[in-house]
Amino acid sequence: MAPRVLVSDELSETAVQIFRDRGVEVDFQPKLGKDKEKLAEIIGNYDGLAIRSATKATEKLIAAATNLKVIGRAGIGVDNVDIPAASKRGIIVMNTPFGNSITTAEHAIALMFAVARQLPQADASTQAGKWEKSKFMGVEITGKTLGVIGAGNIGGIVCKKAIGLGMHVIAYDPFLSTERAQEMGVEKVELDELLPRADFITLHVPMTDKTRGILGKDNIAKTKPGVRIINCARGGLVDEAALADAIKSGHVAGAGFDVFEVEPATESPLFGLPNVVCTPHLGASTTEAQENVALQVAEQMSDYLIKGAVSNAINMPSITAEEAPILKPFIRLADVLGSFAGQMTENPIKEIEILYDGVTSGMNTKALTSALLAGLIRPQVADVNMVSAPIMIKEKGVIVSEVKRDKTGVYDGYIKLTVTTEKQTRSIAGTVFSDGKPRFIQIKGINMDADVGQNMIYISNTDVPGMIGFMGTTLGNAKVNIANFQLGRDQEGGDAIALLYVDGPVDQSVLDQLIANPAVKQAKPLVFNVD
Repeated sequence: MAPRVLVSDELSETAVQIFRDRGVEVDFQPKLGKDKEKLAEIIGNYDGLAIRSATKATEKLIAAATNLKVIGRAGIGVDNVDIPAASKRGIIVMNTPFGNSITTAEHAIALMFAVARQLPQADASTQAGKWEKSKFMGVEITGKTLGVIGAGNIGGIVCKKAIGLGMHVIAYDPFLSTERAQEMGVEKVELDELLPRADFITLHVPMTDKTRGILGKDNIAKTKPGVRIINCARGGLVDEAALADAIKSGHVAGAGFDVFEVEPATESPLFGLPNVVCTPHLGASTTEAQENVALQVAEQMSDYLIKGAVSNAINMPSITAEEAPILKPFIRLADVLGSFAGQMTENPIKEIEILYDGVTSGMNTKALTSALLAGLIRPQVADVNMVSAPIMIKEKGVIVSEVKRDKTGVYDGYIKLTVTTEKQTRSIAGTVFSDGKPRFIQIKGINMDADVGQNMIYISNTDVPGMIGFMGTTLGNAKVNIANFQLGRDQEGGDAIALLYVDGPVDQSVLDQLIANPAVKQAKPLVFNVD
């Protein structure tokens, strides 16, 4: 059955056609996003939800979305999606961060020109029949220093355009490397150096706990007298009241704002001030940008629902369409290793170490780790998946570490999982053979080569004569058929393990009989989904 997507906001017909061309069934109801009750009533029928800003994917709506696998937001902002609620339900949340980058960057440059030359005020005055030429004295852009707070995708475009305008650009971004800054032709500085040097300041950072109020009263006071401030990023990055006071005092010469602390912004301390230009969140409002993000979200959602490719996800590692088929068997392996450890672990987990050896070290290990953690938790939480598992592990305070290394053994690549609880440490390793099926290659440090069966019995024992006969007799008397078995030991008379492949679930009474043997340390049933 083809996956079904509901489009509840305005998307172009071209974007809707992309879904259809990719083999996705589409229900195009662009006005539905405003009808919360109707949307909640039918959302359970869909695998995907494509939205803009009108639809609010609240916790209540997500709870009703029993089959939903992905929410696609045509645009960069996901304020209208409850991401924690979606993540806990295993729903991938995608946005389109690059579709409106050029448009937003151009708007920031436009506001900078408008503020530099007081264009809106001069226009209003002239059209009112006045000729106040001497009143609107501006400043040049060329030769001025532009301070860019956040030199990522949009900020980087602003930097490039500003350099083209003859400006000297300084940038503050904790993630900007010195090498990348040199490539961009900008000077990398700390925020405290940017503030007193910049003639213009433009913000291009997301709203986080660290960036909220980044230009508050204290930092505004550190700015160069006569500075002009532009914000096309997010409302709340700048303290509007503090900025208004700085404009009134003459310390700040002007400001251009496209975003506000409260939107829709029907009032603001900035409104009505001289040389302040305000626009109603128009950063992405061009015909090209609206079309680009619509097409992009349709492509992303289709690729995920049809191919398993994940791109621009807020709460899930990205998996390209090219690597999805290569990664798929190793994701299955990671899930199996996690499931094995999860079924064997009875005590609270303190630490998890995942070793990626050989070819696996060069793969998308974030995706592999997410799959492994999902398998690890599934014995306790049945509906966990790759999206929700990392969140649950983090909430439990478990330490997760990844180790990557070049090939060290006979296998081209393998994954080894080590789980530490309050009472013990357990490890298991596996690989994928040419048939694409996962294999166990080491358990408790004991080498072996074992397939993954649907129903298995794991037995840990001391290596003594007669154990194979004992296991066979015990299970035979209980009418349990052994389809196959794999054995391993560290040394003669040392630790040994057995994996018995049986035709169905085994009663606890039979396991108790196995454990009654003094040589048997543990006998546990294991169940795997082998599809």
